[in-house]
Parts: sequence; C-alpha cells; structure tokens
Amino acid sequence: MTKVIALVSGGIDSAAAISLALEQGMEVIALHYSTQPFADEKAEQKTIALIKYLHKKFDKEIKLIVVPFGKVLAAIAKNCDRKFNCILCRRMMLRIGERIAKEENASALLSGESLGQVASQTLTNLNAEAGCTSIAVLRPLLGMDKLEIEKIAEQFETFKISTQASSCCSIPDKPSTAAKRAFIKEEEKKFDVKELVETAFAEREEKTAEREKWDYNAAR
Repeated sequence: MTKVIALVSGGIDSAAAISLALEQGMEVIALHYSTQPFADEKAEQKTIALIKYLHKKFDKEIKLIVVPFGKVLAAIAKNCDRKFNCILCRRMMLRIGERIAKEENASALLSGESLGQVASQTLTNLNAEAGCTSIAVLRPLLGMDKLEIEKIAEQFETFKISTQASSCCSIPDKPSTAAKRAFIKEEEKKFDVKELVETAFAEREEKTAEREKWDYNAAR
C-alpha cells in the first residue's frame, strides 16, 4: 500500500486531495502546519474536524501530525522580500514534509495545489518551489479549476468543514507570480533553513482522531 504525507491546510483543496487519496486506498498521514501565534487555531481545529470526519467515512486510522510553523514564518518575514513569502513557506513545508516522510517511511508528499487557484500558484512559481526536496510530490488537483474542486469536496462532504472561517497570516498583498528558483535560493540564504527544519520536526505533535475533542459535526 502506498503511504503518503498529505499537507492539509484546512482549506477546500487539501481536503479534496486527501479524500481522493483515501478513496484510492492510499495510507495517509495528515500533516498540518500551525501558524500560531501569528494566527488563531481555527485552521488547526478545522483540520482536526476533517480528519475525524474522514476517519469515520473511510473507516481508516489517520494519524495527524501538527508542526509549529511560527518560527519559520517569523524568520521569513524578518529577513526576506515579502512578495516571495508564499514560495518560501511552501519550500519550507516541503522540506519538513520530506523529513517526516523519511521518519514514517512514506513514499511521497500529497498536496492540494492547483494552477491559478490563488495568485501564487502559477507554473513558474511551482517550478521555483521544485528542487528543495528529493521526494515526489503528488498534486491530484493540479489541472482542475475551482468548480471542479468544489464538486469533489461536495462529493466527499468535506466542503462545509473546509469553508469554516480561518485565514493565513503570511499572504502578501502582492505575491510574486513569476519567481525564479535561483533568486529564491538567494533569499533562503538570509535565514537558517536546516536549523528551522530540524526544530520544527523536533517540535511536531502526533494526534489521532479518537483523542481529539473537536466535533466535526459542529464544524459542518
């Protein structure tokens, strides 16, 4: 059975991607990045609600790993050009995800990215994200538009959970849509990538659906 580490934000796209993976029989470990103290815990609560719901729907144990991401966000905000925040954050998420995949013996990362769904998700920016890890990244929604993804979310009944209010605190007003990988690498020299990855990995917290009190019915 294929084991993947699914990056779950609490939004519609990542919920649709993880639902498709579970339907295809993959073993899924959900990975959520907590942005506290820069944002509240609503995204994490939504992710817990989603995992509890999918655990019941598919009758599969789904481990949830929550990684504190505040130190990473602070380092990027302090040292780098704000318009590249999204790309720098994604590259750090992928690196931490790869670290966890090695620990869990997973063969790939799973992402809900799709071209053009947000301003930063352009093909050029995806190319800029590439190369920071050696593990495969599965993007089952890549070529889908918003309506197609929402239809999948409705099909798996995750839409109402995913559309509960939450926010990302690090999205710039004018994100870059055409970042070059070489320039992004130069930006990454402004903070200690390796130390931040290892610190985030060491501070990860494992959760399971049965132990969490957040009620997915209340979130739907």
